[in-house]
Amino acid sequence: MIDLIQQFDPVTQALIATLFTWGVTAAGAALVFFTSTVNQRFMDSMLGFAAGVMIAASFWSLLAPGIQMAERLGQIPWLTAVIGFMGGGIFMRVTDRFLPHLHPGLSMDKREGVKTRWQRSTLLVLAITLHNIPEGLAVGVAFGAVAADLPSATIGGAMALAIGIGIQNFPEGTAVAMPLRREGMSKRKSFFMGQASGIVEPIAGVIGALFVLKMQGILPYALCFAAGAMIFVVVEELIPESQGRYENIDLVTMATMAGFSVMMILDVSLG
Repeated sequence: MIDLIQQFDPVTQALIATLFTWGVTAAGAALVFFTSTVNQRFMDSMLGFAAGVMIAASFWSLLAPGIQMAERLGQIPWLTAVIGFMGGGIFMRVTDRFLPHLHPGLSMDKREGVKTRWQRSTLLVLAITLHNIPEGLAVGVAFGAVAADLPSATIGGAMALAIGIGIQNFPEGTAVAMPLRREGMSKRKSFFMGQASGIVEPIAGVIGALFVLKMQGILPYALCFAAGAMIFVVVEELIPESQGRYENIDLVTMATMAGFSVMMILDVSLG
């Protein structure tokens, strides 16, 4: 598989990888064709698992390589990491502040961002789309980093990141499609809205790869930026949503640790 991917240029590699992550989002949304409900304990566990995957990916696939690259490029490693990491978090905070969206399970009076008359379905899709921006960007930057020919950036590590993000995209597609189906939307439209939240990943992935290829000097910052954006999503959204029902907190915590372990295994074994 690695040999096959290496035949393409970094931008095409990023596009293929993010099309895969988008496909897994669609697979999660496709559950609406088979059932109208998902066990809440299972859903909370999947969200916890996704949080663990993203935490591990942020360090193993993004922060650690970014710090190593900064050192090799003669930068101050900790300063590069802090600037990039906090920049990613600030970017997501600003986007979260202004982009209209509504998180699954909440009423319309809890919608965030600027005021709008957009429908609930659109706001739900935008909430998950907000999650997917840093994920697509992270994959694109990871594949673009391979072209820099630095030891800390490998095609296996970039593939591990794409696989990990793909795994955690499954519950995100479900989290959009299922509430819409329960509210009376047709199966087909619920699926369409659920998978639509993942379309931003190929776009962000290609942009990320192109950006770092053109400006390799900022590559360490870009990797740390993607890590900060992903951690923002985990802390601001995934963990609160997965642990909102206190009776499942122990199960969700173990699922989070399992997700971290799976991503760590993928990154260490493939990277």
